[in-house]
Order: sequence, then C-alpha cells, then structure tokens
Amino acid sequence: MSRSRSPNLPTLVYDDDCGFCTWCADFAGRHGAFHLVGFADLTDDQKARLPEDWEDCAHLLVDDDVYSCGKAIELALAWAFPSTKPLFGLARKLPGYERFREWAYRWGADRRARWPKEA
Repeated sequence: MSRSRSPNLPTLVYDDDCGFCTWCADFAGRHGAFHLVGFADLTDDQKARLPEDWEDCAHLLVDDDVYSCGKAIELALAWAFPSTKPLFGLARKLPGYERFREWAYRWGADRRARWPKEA
C-alpha cells in the first residue's frame, strides 16, 4: 500500500467517508501497489481529471487515463492480482459483460451502508 507519490503507480480514488470503501481500498493496497487517495485528500489536479459526478464511484488513475466505477475496480483487481488478467480478458469478450460489470458495481455501491464497516 502506498499513500505517497511514486511514479508509474496507479492511483485508486475512493470514498474515505465509507468504511466499506476504505476497507476495499486498503485491501487493494495490501495486495497491489497503488497510491490510495480518499475523496477528502484529492488534489485540485486530481479532481480536474475525474468525471463531473466523481463522488458517485471509485476511480483508477493510470498515467493519463481515468477509469471509473466497475471498470476501475476490475482494473484494480487485475493490477493487484495479475493472475486474474486472463479471466477479465475472457469476460470482456462475453456479450453484455461491461453492462453487467457496471450494474454489479452500482448494485454494491448503492447498498454500501449495509456492508460491514470492516471485513
């Protein structure tokens, strides 16, 4: 886990006011190399890179690219657990996968108050 600035590490942006979201970010940080940045700690430059509705989901900043919601979580999992990359590659070939991924993300995010604060 990295909360400092090192070049070439992706930045995982999460809702640090949400216990479950913070636990998920810490989990990612324990298993992969990320800058972890809660919403409260975003710089103006980072905020400028995010979509207008940035507080609605997690984001992954990789070089000049920004991935949001389900795509951000998919890529963070693949970064933290490289053995999942082929699985995600296959999943992306399935019709409707991206729609399902985003639906699943939104379903979980909309119910995050029900998830344990610490797992």
